Amino acid sequence: MAVPKKTLVTLAVVAATLGWLTVAPPELLRVGANYSAKMVCSNVFLAGRDAEQVLRDDVQAPGNPLMRLMQVTVDREQQTVRGGLFGFIGNGLAVHRPGTGCATVADGDLVQARSVVSQRPLIPVPAADQPWPLGSAAQTVSSLQALVDRPDLAGPGARGIAVVHNGQLVAEHYGPGFSAATPLLGWSMTKTVTALLVGMQIGDGTLAMERSGFWPKDSGGREAIKLSHLMAMDDGLQFNEGYGDVSDVTRMLYLEPDMAAYMQARPLAHPPGSVWNYSSGTTVMLSHIWQSAAGKQALELPYTRLFAPLGMSSAIIEADARGTLVGSSYMYATAQDWARYGQFLLQEGVWNGQRLLAEGFVQTISRPSKASKGEYAQGQFWRWGPQGATPEGENPDGPFNLPADTFWMRGHDGQTVAIVPSKQLVLVRLGLTPKTLRDQSQALLSEVLRAIL
Repeated sequence: MAVPKKTLVTLAVVAATLGWLTVAPPELLRVGANYSAKMVCSNVFLAGRDAEQVLRDDVQAPGNPLMRLMQVTVDREQQTVRGGLFGFIGNGLAVHRPGTGCATVADGDLVQARSVVSQRPLIPVPAADQPWPLGSAAQTVSSLQALVDRPDLAGPGARGIAVVHNGQLVAEHYGPGFSAATPLLGWSMTKTVTALLVGMQIGDGTLAMERSGFWPKDSGGREAIKLSHLMAMDDGLQFNEGYGDVSDVTRMLYLEPDMAAYMQARPLAHPPGSVWNYSSGTTVMLSHIWQSAAGKQALELPYTRLFAPLGMSSAIIEADARGTLVGSSYMYATAQDWARYGQFLLQEGVWNGQRLLAEGFVQTISRPSKASKGEYAQGQFWRWGPQGATPEGENPDGPFNLPADTFWMRGHDGQTVAIVPSKQLVLVRLGLTPKTLRDQSQALLSEVLRAIL
């Protein structure tokens, strides 16, 4: 039977379209394909999760219709993940490297990406029969445990919760399929870790908050940008943090093999110090700056100087395909290890009686920044918790009557660490909770605070 001419034309058009998409996929498809490959790669090789589960729950489920058509292929021997629309459109590629985690390989140069490795020290896993923080055993307080177990307070998609009071782990909660041993992505909470790595270079004398000159002379005003501007995100660099399309942030994370080079090329949009603009690119520049100051051992420094002393055995910051640690977005750690980091901040850089950061540094960088009108701090912290349904520009913490000294680490899809020095409290909440759900971990924090009074 002859095939109708109209059908043949339709098939030809479909074939031509698929061929074009395969050979020259639009940038949005490439972003989606690389994002899919990167998420699966990190969660398979760092967190030990099932690839199909990650694809279904972390990539496809949050709501973008395009992502629901993404498929991936995992090569465990080569430690690569390929992703694409229907499995082949978009040319997504990510590779896992020893000590530096997974990287998007947007240019296809696997040889170069694989060369970025780290000889990070092996940090002993905390003993299960020893109390936290030296071990992993909680000293559970039943009233607090009851709060973190409440679904309405934990929030939708909660994966890991830890409550630390007076230096003791007093409650923890894990979602189905997750445990105290599961490393979880902090997203932008990584920015605060970058701030302390900068602080270590300041303590070493290789950097200073008022230092400038990170761009050559005659760089359109960028040569005037100080380290303090970058820390407070009022550097003035042009950067779009929107995630709904091909923006500066999605291009940087999923299309650029050298993220620092991309940021170095961004033009100045405002005079430094005049306008606050939340920017993952700014934090990537901070990573580039402190790594340059640290020299050859930069990739090992987070482990030798920070994670090992704190006993954060699960923690890893991933590097891009050219060796810049993606200090804006890509740190994985268990809820207990995120809690160790929060406790370190609460103790202002002291751990086990040893000062690891210069005295006063944490206080300085946690103060509100003028340009942000109090919303953000002077060093990669938030002074306000998740916005929820609170109108733009209004403090979302107000209705919860939180202590005035509360400050926050915050990340995409509902990651938070709340630090309340006056109450000797740290609250970690990790999960997959899209912003559209308008969940606020302030609700859990306020109930915990009420319970410890």
